[in-house]
Amino acid sequence: MASPATIRGKEAPTNARGIPYAPFVDKVEDYVTSRAEVEGTLKSFQEMISKYQFMEVNQQRRASGLKVKIPDIQKTLDVVRFLSSRATKNITAPLETTFELNDTLFAKAIVPPTDEVYLWLGANVMLAYPIREAEELLADKLRVAKESLANCDEDQDFLREQITTLEVATARVYNWDVAQRRKERSSEAEGATGGKEGGDSKG
Repeated sequence: MASPATIRGKEAPTNARGIPYAPFVDKVEDYVTSRAEVEGTLKSFQEMISKYQFMEVNQQRRASGLKVKIPDIQKTLDVVRFLSSRATKNITAPLETTFELNDTLFAKAIVPPTDEVYLWLGANVMLAYPIREAEELLADKLRVAKESLANCDEDQDFLREQITTLEVATARVYNWDVAQRRKERSSEAEGATGGKEGGDSKG
């Protein structure tokens, strides 16, 4: 008997991020050889479904965070590139602009010519970078974030497929159990009928 635990072992294939494929139940007999093994197999399948669902929720949360983060990185990169273009063109006049204090409040500012910018790195940490380095850093962060979002979307599709595969497997094992139960009842009924007929003829 090939158990789901064996499928999840060292030989279990995975996707590019290491998430294992769910076992595809083509022949129920490969997983259960008697009705006594049905309950354990169904429980194992349900545990795997729960794990996939947990991973799916985590991927959804991560994707939501990236969808907020990516526009912020893009906006910051656009500003840095604008300052870089001014430096390249040797524009020395101060720049009058507005900056965001919060979602609904902006303030005016005069930005003198500069060759560096300050970037928030998180955890209340801000560092100064030369404009060229800042542009490279932000471009790299944007690329990584977009790749991560694409991976999240791909993994979510993959996880949904594995959940569906396990739901189908669960249904097949359950239906096999029902069919076996009917066969056992039919055999018992035939045995009881045969024994009764034998007793009648003997009498």
